[in-house]
Amino acid sequence: MSALRAAVFEPPAPVEAEPERDCPFCPRLVAFREHWRAAEPDWHNAPVPSFGPVDGRLLIVGLAPGLRGANRTGRPFTGDYAGELLYSTLIKFGFATGVFEARSDDSLKLADSRLTNAVRCVPPENKPTTDEMRNCRPFLAATIGLLPSLSAIVALGKIAHDQVLAAHGEKLSRYKFAHGAVHRLGEVVLFDSYHCSRYNTNTGVLTTPMFHAVFAKVRAHLDSLG
Repeated sequence: MSALRAAVFEPPAPVEAEPERDCPFCPRLVAFREHWRAAEPDWHNAPVPSFGPVDGRLLIVGLAPGLRGANRTGRPFTGDYAGELLYSTLIKFGFATGVFEARSDDSLKLADSRLTNAVRCVPPENKPTTDEMRNCRPFLAATIGLLPSLSAIVALGKIAHDQVLAAHGEKLSRYKFAHGAVHRLGEVVLFDSYHCSRYNTNTGVLTTPMFHAVFAKVRAHLDSLG
């Protein structure tokens, strides 16, 4: 067993849904965090907490903070291109109010929705390892459990989809990821979308109408609940 493998361990189920600022569970991510704290001391450079009211009915789950986005600003999807498409969509469908200005102190507020990431610390090249995803999963499970009115989850990308299923104790093979797919997990409905990254939009994997179509389904679902 390698030294790195030996140092990676399953954290206990967290009492809180957010990891501490100096969360120690993933040595590679700790080292990356410390590097950027030294290089950019004014950045957030810590696990990025969830954003939005806990009484919301919608949870949106991304992959991980972007290096110069959420890792810099301290708010999910804030400071990089993915946030521009996501937040404009949330405003369009009534899940956010105010003006998104790509900084954590703008006037934007979420409505009936909450944002989080499957992995809370920024990973090198935006690619968390299997161990890192497993280590952070209890925080995702706690975040899901924190929302008493939760009725819908949007998974942005296959990794988020898989981590939501794992947090629910579901077999991944039962629920195939596909853009626009809808899955029922007990009382919660899971909606799949390609991630709103610049790469996906630049390459045409995800278009604005495709993204809007997912949130139109979510809006219709929640509206049908009254």
